[in-house]
Amino acid sequence: MTNLFSSFDPMSSVFNLSLNWLSALLGLSFLPYLYWAMQTRWSLLWANTTIAIHKEFKVLLGPTDSGASILFVSLFSFIVFNNFLGLLPYVFTSSSHLTMTLALALPLWLSFMTYGIIVHTQHMLAHLVPSGTPGALMPFMVLIETVSIMIRPWTLAVRLAANMIAGHLLLTLLGNTGTSLSFTLLSVLILAQILLLILEAAVAVIQSYVFAVLSTLYASEVN
Repeated sequence: MTNLFSSFDPMSSVFNLSLNWLSALLGLSFLPYLYWAMQTRWSLLWANTTIAIHKEFKVLLGPTDSGASILFVSLFSFIVFNNFLGLLPYVFTSSSHLTMTLALALPLWLSFMTYGIIVHTQHMLAHLVPSGTPGALMPFMVLIETVSIMIRPWTLAVRLAANMIAGHLLLTLLGNTGTSLSFTLLSVLILAQILLLILEAAVAVIQSYVFAVLSTLYASEVN
């Protein structure tokens, strides 16, 4: 018996090797092509995109940026590759699992918090109470700010995974109804699937950008 989530189940393996998770590394195969092949319109578009994102991340990090913006551009590129590869037929969507998204968000958050607590202890504590807060509300603000900081990696991970799962499930649900439709309705279904696929491509980019930007903002608060 299978269910709607069976396509997200990383169970296929050969010789006890989980081949599904290897799809997370397929994006790296695109990188050598950028160095030895002639530049195309797609490669120029990607180069201009990464340059623009790098400039924006440098602005977010401020004057304390010491190369960390390159890390977040790489994070954006890695998530974009995984999201787009998941749109291809029979390719496992690794970014739809908390195993992958939490493995990206939690170490980043832990490193930010550890660095901030050790190096900028007073600055981190001052963030718990916004300026202008009445004295009676300070304990509640500290509690609320602490909870909001603690759930940051989970919100990052769940946001990315949930958005990828939702779009794929909608495509699967609509696709499974195609065998029982007439020719006219099938044409409408194919058009709807194409439009949804375009929407999913946009979601793949937007969610990667949101993940990278929020990680950059969390890092900028530590400095």
